[in-house]
Amino acid sequence: MKFTCEKAILVSAVSIAARTVAQKSSISCLEGILLRVGVGVQLTGFNLETGITVQVDAAVSEPGVCVMPARLFSDIIRKLPDEEITVSVDDRLQVSIRGGASSFKIAAMDAEEYPELPDVDSNRGIRMPQCALRDMISGTIFSVSENQSRPIHTGCLIEVGNETISMVAVDNSRLARRTWHSEEPIDREMKFVVPATGLREVEKILTDTDETVCFTLGSKHILFEIGEVTLVCRILEGEFIDWRRVVPVDNQILLTANVAELTASIERVSLIVSEKVKSPVRCTFGDQVADFRTTNPIGSAHDTCSIAGNGNELEIGFNCRYLLDALKAVPTDEVTLELRNGLSPIVFTPVDDKSDFSYMVLPVRLH
Repeated sequence: MKFTCEKAILVSAVSIAARTVAQKSSISCLEGILLRVGVGVQLTGFNLETGITVQVDAAVSEPGVCVMPARLFSDIIRKLPDEEITVSVDDRLQVSIRGGASSFKIAAMDAEEYPELPDVDSNRGIRMPQCALRDMISGTIFSVSENQSRPIHTGCLIEVGNETISMVAVDNSRLARRTWHSEEPIDREMKFVVPATGLREVEKILTDTDETVCFTLGSKHILFEIGEVTLVCRILEGEFIDWRRVVPVDNQILLTANVAELTASIERVSLIVSEKVKSPVRCTFGDQVADFRTTNPIGSAHDTCSIAGNGNELEIGFNCRYLLDALKAVPTDEVTLELRNGLSPIVFTPVDDKSDFSYMVLPVRLH
């Protein structure tokens, strides 16, 4: 096996494929990057749950396949001079890596034991802009549960309708939903749950452009095709919470606030709150003003923010971090605050129909 490739291209491909290399595995070759050289070079990292394959252009002299030790191969490629890199592997799996005046010799592994990635038929994939999927992931994944006793909630629910794609994440204290509206009929209806670990890798690969990403649902896996990169991961099994029944829709108190101003007020109050010294923020929603206070052994903090509407002096407590996480994910300058009473959740929703999202945070009891 022998090929020559531009350093920058190879460095990028290796760094992407290495993200899903197994850290420790009973199958030793999974701790490496699979190199398949033929028409170009294909690099694969696979940990039995998530696999990434990257295709790069290269001048191929001899086709072949082997498994490179991931960390060492990556370190060598990154440290070589900014010139073309030539990689060759002989019959004894001895690797020669050359770049400029530098050269290395290392040992590769036989690819015979490397497991095949799950096969997902990509003929019926669903396409959407990369920037839209990226926004959906970043706008929900912070609410994914870390409680392994309910594995289904450690991922994001993806619902595909005739004209919309929604992503929902929940934990015991909050819910996040983002919905993208397609300009053309999707003509598919499905729902499935993708692990947060897989979606975080997808988010890193996506770009902030209108170039398309295609995802295809298989029987047990989902395949994402993003340019020259493909990612396949196992979907989660189980019954996801019926989020439409959880989010209250008949809230009597509707207020409007500037997201940046509201975020700044809560951030200032939360300065004296830490993981060691936890205290809720006491929110009082009055006529055209929201009042935020917190008191703990460190001290006390107080701030106010202008709002549109009258909250009738409703007093309610929240976890500062959960409120801030939700506000930072709001994609608009203005947001509607929906409230009912001191024991019901707060729901952040759009002020108009140009965006489609909802962020719900459950209250905490005030003493």
